[in-house]
Amino acid sequence: MERYGSDVEVDEQRTPLIRRGREEEVQKAPACGSSRYALALLSSYGFFVVYSLRVNLSVAMVDMLNNTHQSNTNHSGTVCPRHSNPAVHKRNHTASVYNWDSETQGWILGSFFYGYILTQVPGGYLAGRFGPKWLMGFGILGTVIFTLLTPVAADLGAGYLIAVRVLEGIGEGVTFPAMYTMWAAWAPPLERSRLLTISYIGAQLGTVISLPVSGEIIFYLDWTYVFYIFGINGFLSALPYLGCAVVAVLSGQIADYLRETRKYRTVIVRKSFTLIGMIGPAVFLVAAGYTGCDYTLAVTFLTISSSLGGVSASGFNINHLDIAPS
Repeated sequence: MERYGSDVEVDEQRTPLIRRGREEEVQKAPACGSSRYALALLSSYGFFVVYSLRVNLSVAMVDMLNNTHQSNTNHSGTVCPRHSNPAVHKRNHTASVYNWDSETQGWILGSFFYGYILTQVPGGYLAGRFGPKWLMGFGILGTVIFTLLTPVAADLGAGYLIAVRVLEGIGEGVTFPAMYTMWAAWAPPLERSRLLTISYIGAQLGTVISLPVSGEIIFYLDWTYVFYIFGINGFLSALPYLGCAVVAVLSGQIADYLRETRKYRTVIVRKSFTLIGMIGPAVFLVAAGYTGCDYTLAVTFLTISSSLGGVSASGFNINHLDIAPS
């Protein structure tokens, strides 16, 4: 019977792929009807959900603040004056607004990440101890619940909102460790780039779809219905994430193809993709700062910068699965 990537002997699986020679036969698994690809799509949807919820407060903050309380800074500068202060049509919203100063806003916006970093390392242990599917499921559920509590917490006070955001970060912080633990057991060595990049693009797609849709919802309703960003700027803000998602999937296919040809060692492929994914975005990000008032060119450079960052998804993001024992 033909053996696929996940059916190889245990001793062979224990040998880190990065140390294997070219003489070993390449095993390929079927793509159609594969349980692994179905699992990749499910995990991608999970990241789609949590990243859609992750950006909510940073967008809603624009509509949550009392405009009369903001500083009277003169924003009518001489740089690009033709495009300054565009007319914005306001609707009468009934949601509460708050008199938070800049320091309070900073604590509120940063509180998510205080919780997020707390569960990164413990998340790997918990996934191995209790199972990655349960940990990822409860992590997503916790993120959803605390997101729904955000309007209530904001009405109670900034301290309550900070606490809710910390708890939301704790819930979302276990999702990536759970995913890596799951794929360490499920992904054959030569399918890791494909499966992990499919899982990972849910994060970018969640942002891509949430930005333009949320802009319309927050315009016609108010911030209590959804926590998303900017309106018309949503489509432009979504372009870098869309490019990153597309490039991440393509890089996964190319990386595994290069390794399957047995002409390039895994370590060379990983280092090359990491190098492109780090230097490329830096070059175009710096170039975007020199575009002046050419907004089209600036958006193009920012999109290319973020898109090239997706190449690193087949580099250092997967390298720890190559060197770790199964």
